[in-house]
Amino acid sequence: MPATPTRTTTSRRQFLALLGISAAAVSCGTATASGGGGGGAQIKKLKYQGAVGSVTLPELAADLGYLGDVTLDWVGNTISGPQDIQSAATGQTHFGGAFNGAVVKLASSKAPIKAVVSYYGSDQYSYGGYYVLEDSPIRSARDLIGKKVGMNTLGAHYQALLDIYLSRNGLSKTDAAKVEPLVVPPVNTEQSLRQKQIDVAVLSGVLRDKALATGGIRPLFTDFQLLGAFSAGTYVMTQRFIKENPDTVRTFVTGVAKAIEWSRTTPREEVIARMTAIVKKRGRNEDTATLQYWHSYGVAETGGRIGDKEFQLWLDWLGDRGEVKKGQLKAADLYTNEFNDYRKGA
Repeated sequence: MPATPTRTTTSRRQFLALLGISAAAVSCGTATASGGGGGGAQIKKLKYQGAVGSVTLPELAADLGYLGDVTLDWVGNTISGPQDIQSAATGQTHFGGAFNGAVVKLASSKAPIKAVVSYYGSDQYSYGGYYVLEDSPIRSARDLIGKKVGMNTLGAHYQALLDIYLSRNGLSKTDAAKVEPLVVPPVNTEQSLRQKQIDVAVLSGVLRDKALATGGIRPLFTDFQLLGAFSAGTYVMTQRFIKENPDTVRTFVTGVAKAIEWSRTTPREEVIARMTAIVKKRGRNEDTATLQYWHSYGVAETGGRIGDKEFQLWLDWLGDRGEVKKGQLKAADLYTNEFNDYRKGA
């Protein structure tokens, strides 16, 4: 049986709690994530969190030999972007990745972090879709009033895209508030839709492909249709770590950039084979079947370079929601491309 969808208020509170850390908490991070300091040797082993059954861009970069003398130290897995960047901000890891809106939210709490390279996004191959049953009466944004939309978490990528879709299709804030986003575990989302526990299911990746193969569902819209190709998430590091370990950061960022382009220009079958070998080699007893559905990382810009637009959209969205004070942050202050040497100047 699918898990019971979680009510909006509870999940939103949990999400904001993940991001509600103070500058004081950040300053108390572990010494291992602080950097060389005092002119000492720069840190070359980077602690990070991975994901079960998949290969992150840093892991791919390491396997391809793009990280030089920098190595990765896996400390566990995560399914939460906000938790991942919180771990980086508090010094439990050296880098973490999340949806750019979550990065904005964390920065607004005065966490001294900086985005250094994009790592995922949406394109024609990799995207998130909002699906309804084939015979559903839902055909437009207005049809969503009073309906339930199941997604993996609230206050993040998929709720943001839902809000933008409703706004661009003429719904007032009052009417949009009547659309109910609910948290449903990704593995249960398709079943929840088919059993009519929810009216719309947000599906992506292998779960989307499997659901489409089964049939009986159709897309209402996708984030790619809504915004075109765009980079949606970035890896962040603390400003202190960047300052004290500039060579390590440059190697890491440029290596990830090279891995993005390798995955983009290499035949898909070869990329999947490489990823499968990486997962098997690390020996964590993981299922590699889902790797067969990989299409792309979805990063829009060459080498994962970041631009103002990657953050401005979410600054505006969070400002309209009252979660970030308008004018508190500038997009250009949230990221740096200084350490990305992939085809610099090209």
